Amino acid sequence: MITTPHEMLSTAMDVAGETSRILPALFEETVGKFADRPAVIFNDEVLSYKNLNKKVNKLAHFLKQRNAGPEQLVGILAERSFEMIIGIYGIMKSGAGYLPLSPGDPVSRVQNILKDASPVILIVQQKFYTSIAAIHNNVFSVEEILKLDLPEYNPPLVNKPNDLAYVIYTSGSTGMPKGVIIEHHSVVNRLQWMQDAYPIGPEDVIMQKTPCTFDVSVWELLWWGLQGACVQLPLPDYEKNPMALAGDIEKYKVSVMHFVPSMFNIFLEYIKLLSSLDTLASLRLMFTSGEALQIAHCKKFNQSIRAAHQTRLINLYGPTEATVDVTHYECPDGEITTEIPIGKPISNTRMYVLGNTGKDTITETGELCIAGTGLARGYLNRVELTHTKFDYPLNDPAERVYRTGDLAKWLEDGNLQYFGRIDHQVKIRGIRIELGEIEAVLNEYPGVESCLLDIKRPSENVILLVAFYVAESMIPATDLKEHMKKHLPEYMIPNFFKHIEVMPLTVHGKINRAALPELTLK
Repeated sequence: MITTPHEMLSTAMDVAGETSRILPALFEETVGKFADRPAVIFNDEVLSYKNLNKKVNKLAHFLKQRNAGPEQLVGILAERSFEMIIGIYGIMKSGAGYLPLSPGDPVSRVQNILKDASPVILIVQQKFYTSIAAIHNNVFSVEEILKLDLPEYNPPLVNKPNDLAYVIYTSGSTGMPKGVIIEHHSVVNRLQWMQDAYPIGPEDVIMQKTPCTFDVSVWELLWWGLQGACVQLPLPDYEKNPMALAGDIEKYKVSVMHFVPSMFNIFLEYIKLLSSLDTLASLRLMFTSGEALQIAHCKKFNQSIRAAHQTRLINLYGPTEATVDVTHYECPDGEITTEIPIGKPISNTRMYVLGNTGKDTITETGELCIAGTGLARGYLNRVELTHTKFDYPLNDPAERVYRTGDLAKWLEDGNLQYFGRIDHQVKIRGIRIELGEIEAVLNEYPGVESCLLDIKRPSENVILLVAFYVAESMIPATDLKEHMKKHLPEYMIPNFFKHIEVMPLTVHGKINRAALPELTLK
């Protein structure tokens, strides 16, 4: 008997007391309990909670003196560093929301974001001051602010739970990035769920390796600070280097970390070269999100890290518009024969699947929709887009529902199965097909580590399917086709197969479709 999954609130935990609170207040409680414990490790230096809080307070007082406060944005442009942590926490203590900017982004993108968001102040690492001061007239470096004679005591906290906590910009379909507004109560709900489901404490060390312009960074940046744990910051660019990451795990006893599946696969391939997995003994929790987690990834993990250290692997799913993650699935340690689900809803979250009729269904594949505490307020300065994406009428006209643009289906056990983006659908001979379904079959072929289906249109009326796959060596296309013919109709068999050594990744660790090799299609 299938459950009624859209009515589930995960474990139905009562977190009303937590969601009525604000992030700076929770951080200050932690400082009071763990003042002398290590809070941040960077480049072999350690900041205790007490000393971190003093620096955060100085920055907060500086910002408040310049009228930063609730419902305003303060931009921050910094690499992973003490200044990044101090900056983000200081902005939140001032009452403002933080607006992360990437030093690696083109100047034109940074200018577009600053123009759209209009932050009242922009704080930066000193190394970026000169370049950014040329495009914004209210820029201060964190290092110079901390040299000033400013109070180190806690400033009065001025936020309410529904004040904005941060705005993160995501890619827009028009080519212009759009800012997602997230409120304090939504972040607190997300972090409280994570703590209830996968508890951490003062002995834990979280590796913070996700760029702060990517929403996964939110829990990496904030979770530890509410639980007395420690955060370790790899040096810039270390997130792309599996050898460097493994070295940091061993050196700093990292116990919690996250990977986008593409980078996870690279890391798992690297650790095959290690003479011993004892160097990874501290790892307790591994989280993945951002892309579909493949069976091959889980098998490699189970045969290596889990077998050696009983490390747990949790697959998460969620868009920026719903405060990082909204579903979770703990991968089994036994034989894996079916695709990895994205799981069940987290606390105070409702998931829906819109079938062909545009109504909620538990039998069809359809568009995945989200409701509940985690939903963003909307898009900054985009009233029409907010209404289109967040105000879909469903079971309750008063309930805000976000349309993700992702395809999913409820499984018999109440988990959700993800099938990729709606915009990756294609019709061949008038028949709609899902590229994710084809990828799932190709991934089952022995030796295929990961794959990606792409669409090529050599002429107006011709659509070709191209399969890019990673394997130790090239596999004859005839062998791959024979395998796929056993599971798929003829019209879903790729026209071309292209062996590549590694999937190209974006700076956020996701697959970069634009960087796939060009093909001569004949």
